Amino acid sequence: MLSNLSEKLNKTFAKLRGKGRVSEADVDAAMREVRLALLEADVNFKIVKDFVARVREKAVGVDVLESLSPDQQVVAIVRDELTELLGGRAARIEYSSAPPTVIMMAGLQGTGKTTTCAKLGALLKRQGKKPLLVATDIYRPGAILQLQTVGQQVGVPVFEMGTNPPPQIAAAGVKYAREHGNDVVIIDTAGRLHVDEAMMAEARAVQDTVKPHEVLLVLDAMTGQDAVNAASAFNETVKLTGVVLTKLDGDARGGAILSVRSVTGVPVKYVGVGEKLDAIEEFHPDRMAGRILGMGDVLTLIEKAEQQLDIRKAQAMEEKLREGQFDLEDFLSQMQEVKKMGSLESIMGMIPGASQLMKGAQAPAVDEKQMARVEAIIYSMTPQERRDPDIINGSRKRRIANGSGTSPQEVNKLLGQFREMRKLLKQMQQLTGGKMPKMRGMGKMPKGMGRMMPRGFRK
Repeated sequence: MLSNLSEKLNKTFAKLRGKGRVSEADVDAAMREVRLALLEADVNFKIVKDFVARVREKAVGVDVLESLSPDQQVVAIVRDELTELLGGRAARIEYSSAPPTVIMMAGLQGTGKTTTCAKLGALLKRQGKKPLLVATDIYRPGAILQLQTVGQQVGVPVFEMGTNPPPQIAAAGVKYAREHGNDVVIIDTAGRLHVDEAMMAEARAVQDTVKPHEVLLVLDAMTGQDAVNAASAFNETVKLTGVVLTKLDGDARGGAILSVRSVTGVPVKYVGVGEKLDAIEEFHPDRMAGRILGMGDVLTLIEKAEQQLDIRKAQAMEEKLREGQFDLEDFLSQMQEVKKMGSLESIMGMIPGASQLMKGAQAPAVDEKQMARVEAIIYSMTPQERRDPDIINGSRKRRIANGSGTSPQEVNKLLGQFREMRKLLKQMQQLTGGKMPKMRGMGKMPKGMGRMMPRGFRK
């Protein structure tokens, strides 16, 4: 996520940290590199110019240059300005005091709009709402069926009326929601391959008919300034209240997310961070600024843990660890719990300093494919072998290797890592008198979360 931009900015600020004192010339040199990094990230030129000017004005002040840690203060100024550029504060959905709250979703084809409708519905459902999806895309073949399919997968009902006029379907959907106790209506409107008058006219007709409380535009983050231009065009016809940026996990540059608020005045409210139907997050400008600068995003990590991890399993695992009864079945279970939170890359990006550490020459490589191979090895074991790995002899190792598509050497490596981990846990138990210590700085984590990350998927 925004890896290219993050890497270039961190290299720039590393040069400042290498100096005992920071001069105005040092700031100017850093700002030239920041300007180039933002332009290469496909950020709007005027936005880059204004951003760099604001940062420089604050960074060359006497209070900064003569402070004991001018490099840190310069980074803090950049972080604050990035936060403002991204919107300043998190923009949330404005719920109606008289339900249902109507959310109209608009966008071009190919942005992931229909899937995003289901993702948003699933998120709101987890937050205690009772959403209803309404299918008004009567043009794209399979659009209604797609919405019904993803709606079923996330457990959110779908209202459809075939090929009736979209404004009529939208109005009937709102009426249905009111009669059946649905407090949020999410309307999936028709998209086009490009902005055209027909699409805009229909979107405006749906808006005029149901008067939605929110009009969210779904944009593909990877299209950069094209996404920003589309947002401007939509905002001229249908007054937008927010933007949803999809495919942010695949966007290494960041042009769209850094430009859309300044160009359109419309805040980013949600971001899509993966293909899974739970891969959507509320957008927090300050947290995103922290991720870009390699400062992590612990708050989002905690929220993901609270939402995705089974706390009862975590507590049961904590008890097993305390009693020294941890086996390979437990190991597999913890790997699966961690995977619920998203890709390992995204998790590491939320841990302060971890993204930079993983780029280091001495850093252990976290490999999703290797993690899958570890899972395959454990699945190829019998229940008895998982509970008691010490019984796994040479012939068993060969059978497990054949069953998992790996080699006996890889099976040996996993078993060795597991024995080391189990030995370490026993030593910790002895040193602490049977009480497993909490991880520093993780006091707000759900109980047991600090011990969720397995080591067996490291190369």
